Amino acid sequence: MSRIGKLPIAIPQGVEIKVADNNIVTVKGKLGTLEQKIDSDLSVKVEDGKVVVIRPTDQKRHKAMHGLYRSLLANMVKGVSEGYKITQELVGVGYKAQAKGNQIEFALGFSHNIIMILPDEVKAETVTERGKNPRIILTSADKQLVGQIAAKIRSLRKPEPYKGKGIKYLGEEIKRKAGKAAAS
Repeated sequence: MSRIGKLPIAIPQGVEIKVADNNIVTVKGKLGTLEQKIDSDLSVKVEDGKVVVIRPTDQKRHKAMHGLYRSLLANMVKGVSEGYKITQELVGVGYKAQAKGNQIEFALGFSHNIIMILPDEVKAETVTERGKNPRIILTSADKQLVGQIAAKIRSLRKPEPYKGKGIKYLGEEIKRKAGKAAAS
């Protein structure tokens, strides 16, 4: 049996979970509402404060889906109760970011500024402190969406290995290269 799939998901206070007859699970909490379609072979049961995902057989496909959907449901429950936060850092001279409503404007050393429009579910905040690199803080109830937006932002200017300039996740270690050897 899947070690992750067989674990029950505890439902925190203030979170409602509904399973529709067409295997759509809706999780509602203080930070929003999320929906996930579950594979038709699997079944989801909500009983005495816990959610359990049940698979019909021990086929390889069912085992894979069992752990996957259990993890997705656990992420949804955590998202609507606590939320997810990703912090990114802009490393480079003149690199800036400014959040205005649901869009972020980046100055990343290109000839023009880049404007990225965010979905309504993701909130962005920019922090600029003297002597520190500018930071972008993304928050959302949807783990998949906030991760995808963070990856898209990082792809605007990936960290390069020689000087370490670019957009990186806070705490991410960039493997550095030596560069050119001195001429002798």
